[in-house]
Amino acid sequence: MAMPPVDFRTEPSKYKHWKLSVDGRVATLAMDVSEDGGLRPGYELKLNSYDLGVDIELYDAVQRLRFEHPEVGAVILTSAKERIFCAGANIRMLGQSSHGWKVNFCKFTNETRNAIEEATAESRQAYLCVVNGPCAGGGYELALATDYIVMADDGNTSVALPEVPLLAVLPGTGGLTRLVDKRHVRRDRADFFCTLEEGVKGKRALDWGLVDELVSRSRLVETVKQRAAEFATRTDRPAAPAGIKLLPLERIIDGDRIAYAYVTCEIDRDRRVADVTVAGPAGPPPTTLQGIHALGVSFWPLALARELDDLILHLRTNEEEIGIWVFRTAGSADLVEAYDRLLAEHQGDWLAREIRLYWKRTVKRLDVSSRSIFALIEPGACFAGTLLELALAADRSYMLSGARQGDGRPPAMVRLSELNFGAYPMPNGLTRLANRFLAEPGQVEKLKVLIGKDLDAAGAAEAGLVTFTPDDIDWEDEVRLAIEERAAFSPDALTGMEASLRFGGPETIETKIFGRLSAWQNWIFQRPNAVGPKGALGLYGTGERSDFDRRRV
Repeated sequence: MAMPPVDFRTEPSKYKHWKLSVDGRVATLAMDVSEDGGLRPGYELKLNSYDLGVDIELYDAVQRLRFEHPEVGAVILTSAKERIFCAGANIRMLGQSSHGWKVNFCKFTNETRNAIEEATAESRQAYLCVVNGPCAGGGYELALATDYIVMADDGNTSVALPEVPLLAVLPGTGGLTRLVDKRHVRRDRADFFCTLEEGVKGKRALDWGLVDELVSRSRLVETVKQRAAEFATRTDRPAAPAGIKLLPLERIIDGDRIAYAYVTCEIDRDRRVADVTVAGPAGPPPTTLQGIHALGVSFWPLALARELDDLILHLRTNEEEIGIWVFRTAGSADLVEAYDRLLAEHQGDWLAREIRLYWKRTVKRLDVSSRSIFALIEPGACFAGTLLELALAADRSYMLSGARQGDGRPPAMVRLSELNFGAYPMPNGLTRLANRFLAEPGQVEKLKVLIGKDLDAAGAAEAGLVTFTPDDIDWEDEVRLAIEERAAFSPDALTGMEASLRFGGPETIETKIFGRLSAWQNWIFQRPNAVGPKGALGLYGTGERSDFDRRRV
């Protein structure tokens, strides 16, 4: 019997696993996982272990804290259960999951942890973690996503990354990378730590840099409140203005058609293609900052970011065989540019900042999705500014040169805006323009003179903004053949190729995590030492020893 699709839309009243509370400038996000609340049958979420459903709620809570609570400057992440913080990803869930499910699960949880780190760094909403009981695997990875870890010094509480000795896999959401790149734990100590089933507690955890502060259990609550209050004083978030309520996202799925207000997706299962059309705004933006706040979630850039975010997650999780995503746009470039100007003009406002950051996170989901992405730029399109980022994120872009026979609309144009030059960096820290012109670093500066100007196919090609510019005679055949050829290749090979080509230039913690996740974790999850009949993941908890293939490859 087919399982229902995973729905990423939720809200606090529907939470099964988290308790969110706000007290002035400090919020508390307490993990209280319901053992019988798993997303799929067949496992119990004991000891605050988690599955995708738990992390969907966490992602929603992080979003709501950013948009609905501008007054919050610090967030305490802790456990609502006595004497246990989090046992990590549920082993039974992983053991019964398909390979694709495991990898997608790790990718989404990683993006959520990245969002926590971004909230601290960019939104000035600092996260600190209270480890009030044993904290293992993905639980410690969750703690690592925060900027400050306070651990109970009670002889029982420990931190651990036991995946290698227990399960023959790796910490799937960046644990190894964050140990050495973020917390700068010495390599030899990290090596020992990651091979220790029982983990590390007390003074050693503090001395090795695995946690930031060790506190007796009797002083834990008092100390954490004090630290959170200190963190909150550093924020630039306003104390008074009301937040923006993230109202339920409306979506209609009718057969192979998925429709929102501004985004529609038509799935062609025979061709294994998702054809996505993104609509520009229906009218001009408000003229004032107050107008942005008054519109709330109906403000076009925010509404569109929510819809596109949801669609990406839906396709990635529920449509594994749809390997090519084709993006089109429709609407007025003038209106898109007007919204970009408004966001740029009010970049110091907390809400305008959050909207830009949301767009950054959403387009970054495209960067790390294991799907081929094409952009088709045709008459009537509005690939301008923020929406041009979709074409710049594509593996290839095709722009129709000239008019189309029988179509009275003018030829297709693209347009740069100020937001293409810094608002939406990729996981490698570069703008998509800088990433595109690694061989010509001066080209990005030269392109600034084109801001606000319409570029036809010839102009866009000369500027290096598009890949191919067929005319009306060749368009249909060239695009069709490109998609058919892509669909004929091995999806595994394409995933590796795309992940390798998308991020040139410098490495960051994000690119390291996703590169390693896409390569080594992907590989390890398929190896018999982990998932075979005698593999560690399958035998966990049975008392039977794993039988490893001892060859190094």
